[in-house]
Amino acid sequence: MSTNPLTEPVLLLNINFEPINVCSTRRALSLVWDGKAEIILNGRGVIRSSSAEHELPSIIKLIYMVKRPRTQVALTKREVLRRDDYTCQYCGRRSAILTLDHIMPRHLGGPHTWQNLVAACASCNRRKGGRTPEQANMALRRQPFEPSPSAYYRFGRHLSQREEWEPFLAGW
Repeated sequence: MSTNPLTEPVLLLNINFEPINVCSTRRALSLVWDGKAEIILNGRGVIRSSSAEHELPSIIKLIYMVKRPRTQVALTKREVLRRDDYTCQYCGRRSAILTLDHIMPRHLGGPHTWQNLVAACASCNRRKGGRTPEQANMALRRQPFEPSPSAYYRFGRHLSQREEWEPFLAGW
């Protein structure tokens, strides 16, 4: 947890209470002071200046509707590792240091897609080499998939510090 309360995460809701972003407390206070948002939950007390006292929000809601296209989870190493729960999909070893493996190797025409990428420890990735799992006699623990871009998936990593967000994330 950071020591500066202005950098703490704040859940930003659309007018219909749909979670749309996580911003810093500094940005959240700016939106509230500009009349663009209102505080829904003050989960962290107040901050004092020489002339005023302001609530430190945990959740704010915009006072107007923001229409956004449906989001997709970006295909990045971080997201593949997160989807696979930082677990090698061949041996089951959990680690913070994992590599990405193309199930069907790229040199054999395998695409760079959610369905063809898995987390693998370095030793399993070396053992598999440029072969398919069948050729290397290695079985996948589960089939890869594209994660749902739900609010719970996108913002749930903050729940260990912000349990008060859960009711706002669960329905989306």
